[in-house]
Amino acid sequence: MAGSEEQIVVHVDPDLKEFVSEFLGRRQEDVLALREARDRADWEAIRRLGHRLRGSGGGWGFDAITDIGRHLEDAARAGDGGAVHEWTNELARYLGCVIIA
Repeated sequence: MAGSEEQIVVHVDPDLKEFVSEFLGRRQEDVLALREARDRADWEAIRRLGHRLRGSGGGWGFDAITDIGRHLEDAARAGDGGAVHEWTNELARYLGCVIIA
């Protein structure tokens, strides 16, 4: 994380804490998959990934991931590559700033 980046502290359910790093690692993989799908203009793959993010983020205590997923899903439906790029970058930025408490 760059020194100028903010830290985002997320309090997670103690029962989930041991699994959170794996969950976040999979979201890093999603960033790569989103970028690849955008390069192919595969809007359906982006929509599915956005839908999955929207559905899983809040359950783990990461409401921002839910919001980003919703925006990605909407951008994919609209075929808006610029918005997909922005929201994918926002997901990557968020993942780089999040601290688990």
